Amino acid sequence: MNILLVEDEANVSAFIKKGLEEYGYHVTQAFDGELGLKLALQNPYDLIILDVILPGLNGLQVCERIREKGVYDIPILMLTALGSTEDVVTGLESGADDYLKKPFKFQELLARVRVLLRRGKLGALSQVLRLEDLELDINKKTVQRKGEAIQLTAKEFNLLAYLMRNQAKVVSRAEILENVWQMSFDPGTNVIDVYVNYLRKKVDRDYDPKLIHTVVGMGYILKAK
Repeated sequence: MNILLVEDEANVSAFIKKGLEEYGYHVTQAFDGELGLKLALQNPYDLIILDVILPGLNGLQVCERIREKGVYDIPILMLTALGSTEDVVTGLESGADDYLKKPFKFQELLARVRVLLRRGKLGALSQVLRLEDLELDINKKTVQRKGEAIQLTAKEFNLLAYLMRNQAKVVSRAEILENVWQMSFDPGTNVIDVYVNYLRKKVDRDYDPKLIHTVVGMGYILKAK
């Protein structure tokens, strides 16, 4: 497995590289945003580990430009010292798949890496999910309702895909965090609620029937009434 590590702190980069290589991963290092972006667009990496604070282009800009170039099949793990709900949302909105706050233990990083690499393999399968007039194409990364295209961010798309795979089933916030974000947030975080509201505005607000429902005290369910 080939991993691109974009981290400007030499000690941190060396620590991560050494640890991952001990587990059999091949790690390419970049110490600034411009080089990281160039390498990400030129090479077929299995995973990108990307620090937020970088010289030149910052990690958020690098992540956004990678996704703007149509590269959606490479998971991106963001590293940052910033960990508020707003910071997490900003990182995920840029196209990241996971978000790890510094300082962290190597075993936590390794666990995130393994989950993202495993999910990346599963995500390569072609699949179209449907409910009523809502259609989501896993392979093409497209969403339509009543034949009209709906533009979603990468994280909104993944959340909707998870809800559609579990339609007619109540899924808890903990299940969403584990399966969509692969993250361990503070139980008091409102990140899930924020993203569900984003989806409702795009998928439900201008259409009937409403498909995304809240089950008070339990979670969310995708179904047609």
